[in-house]
Amino acid sequence: MIEPKKADDILPQALLLAVQQYIDGEYMYIPRKADSKLPWGANTDTREIVSARNKEIIAKRLAGCSVGGLAEQYFLSEKAIYKILNAKKNG
Repeated sequence: MIEPKKADDILPQALLLAVQQYIDGEYMYIPRKADSKLPWGANTDTREIVSARNKEIIAKRLAGCSVGGLAEQYFLSEKAIYKILNAKKNG
């Protein structure tokens, strides 16, 4: 998780005063600039974990496991399982 920063520690005083005219003593999220955005999963290994799980689901389906059984085993809906299977066909 990203550690919050105190505005009075990082913003120039004039800018802080201007911001306080709109939001005083509350939390505010400042989004990244468009050219600084990272793709989903870039900071963690989540992308690799999900990819490995999906490959496992596909292999088990090819080995004969039912969609319902896979959904139960992976705590996903049957619709989610079908999406994973269809993404493989279309990807």
